[in-house]
Amino acid sequence: MNHEEFGAIRSLRPEAEISNSSPQSALSFEYVVAMPEPESHLFEVTLRIQGWTLPTIDLKMPVWTPGSYLVREYSRHLQGFKSASPWQKLAKNHYQIQTQGKEAIEVHYQIFANELTVRTNHLDENHGYFNGAALFFHVPGYEKQPFRVTIVPPRSDWQIVTALPAIAPNTFEAKDFDTLVDSPFEIGQHQVYSFEVLGKPHQFVVWGEGKLDVDRIVQDTQKIIQVEAEMFGGLPYDRYFFLLHLTANSFGGLEHKDCCSLIYSRLGFRAKEKYDRFMQLVAHEFFHLWNVKRIRPKALEVFDYNGENYTPSLWFSEGTTSFYDLIFPYRAGIYDAKAYLNALGQEVSRYLTTPGRLVQPLSESSFDAWIKLYRSDANSANSQISYYLKGEMVTLLLDLAIRIKHQNQRSFDDVMRVMWQQFGKDEIGFTPEQLKTTIESIAGFDLTNFCDRYLHGTEELPFDEYLAAFGLRLRSNVDTPNLPPFAGMTVKTEGGREMIKFVEAGSPAQKAAIDPGDELLAIDGFRVNSGQFEERLKDYQPGDTITLTVFHGDELKQRSLTLAKPRATSYGIETIENPSALQQQNFEQWLGVSIASLSR
Repeated sequence: MNHEEFGAIRSLRPEAEISNSSPQSALSFEYVVAMPEPESHLFEVTLRIQGWTLPTIDLKMPVWTPGSYLVREYSRHLQGFKSASPWQKLAKNHYQIQTQGKEAIEVHYQIFANELTVRTNHLDENHGYFNGAALFFHVPGYEKQPFRVTIVPPRSDWQIVTALPAIAPNTFEAKDFDTLVDSPFEIGQHQVYSFEVLGKPHQFVVWGEGKLDVDRIVQDTQKIIQVEAEMFGGLPYDRYFFLLHLTANSFGGLEHKDCCSLIYSRLGFRAKEKYDRFMQLVAHEFFHLWNVKRIRPKALEVFDYNGENYTPSLWFSEGTTSFYDLIFPYRAGIYDAKAYLNALGQEVSRYLTTPGRLVQPLSESSFDAWIKLYRSDANSANSQISYYLKGEMVTLLLDLAIRIKHQNQRSFDDVMRVMWQQFGKDEIGFTPEQLKTTIESIAGFDLTNFCDRYLHGTEELPFDEYLAAFGLRLRSNVDTPNLPPFAGMTVKTEGGREMIKFVEAGSPAQKAAIDPGDELLAIDGFRVNSGQFEERLKDYQPGDTITLTVFHGDELKQRSLTLAKPRATSYGIETIENPSALQQQNFEQWLGVSIASLSR
């Protein structure tokens, strides 16, 4: 069964239509979330259902949350399930209650919350944070019913932030279960910074201590909101907030329709490159309020919370968003063209130094997100490519191709605007064929060959072919003096041991029977650590054979490894010599500055 058929079958849901077409007038769902002992990391949850008339009621906890494409088994954190009515557990996340004719049903349970990420729950003495999918049950067939949530903070000085409207003190209402899942809660002592953009209220909500200039972040966020809104002709919400968790060393974000959750290093704002990376994260998650929250694949039009929702189009939902998270801060004036091209070059480096780009097609990377991207292992870099990363690269080529074809009078921005008008505004899911047709309508040429080679195939992306029209080219460091010969392995110090973490497929290291998990002891009889490894290789020439001493499991082994010619480890984007007048014009119309400005 292909993904469109799967999505179409799920969208029918006859039981949902029957249940929602004949609701009892008194039917209501209310959650009460308490945290009387936050140090225990336990949320105390009560579900009250009124007006139920059927003999049984099924409760199912989602196994994943939209925006994070992995079955996370949220019910593994559930404990102490109780109800006065008879009940049985039918599956890992499925409870069934015998109502015995009662119209009022009450259920109690606890959720252990000690994982601070944007997609999980966290509760400690300082705050409580939760995502709806990781805390609440849904009742199959009744997802369109409204849900009320009452929060009981452990102390009077804990405040509540959520995108849901308040209908009473500490009580909020979601119009349906999707909205409940899409509305995280932050409860605690946090800082709130309010600002306005295009006449609409916004907030930056910050939890945790950190070294950040909030005024600067707010000003730059306002600029990003403005340039993104300009693309789509306005903002599709009444209010929006950015929730930022500051931790020791974290990075990530999760999009929602009316807010986003961000997590970042508390000391990661001082260096310009790190600050720019944070603003790219802001731009990425904010862009998602259009692309993926409203413009979304058909397979995600109606969420199936009980299993994987397969689509080959995450390259567009996530990869295209990654393309824009670099360009929007540039358009907002947060950094200049040189910094933009430098950041783009770093992304190209990541792509071209990932061997799996030649193994896994982009559409397959998207489809297999559920079993691969978020479950990396020692062979992942050999066998797969991120749909974020290659999707970003493919969008770059498409944008440049459209600009070349139409003398910069059209771009991928126009694709996004059409996708918004045709699918996003009314939240109609798009098929891969509809996406391709839309891009073709803007590009003005057939994309079948392009898609076969770069979306469904594994051919190398022709960066120079597309960059040349703009007076640019890729430059690798392969000719850098004193670059070490290629061994094809990565070493990292862990717990005082020098561990081999990655071995490239077909490399000298693999041919020498070196495995990830081996412990490296010496090169040619002399001890070596991870910091010395590359430098030690510079003492040799391509074609030299060295002896590596390793522990393979608990066996001491001598491995003979023949070094190969140096490989490029990084790439940059630079101007070509003597660009033509047309190339200079193309560049200026693309980025709004002269190509000569890059050399200043």
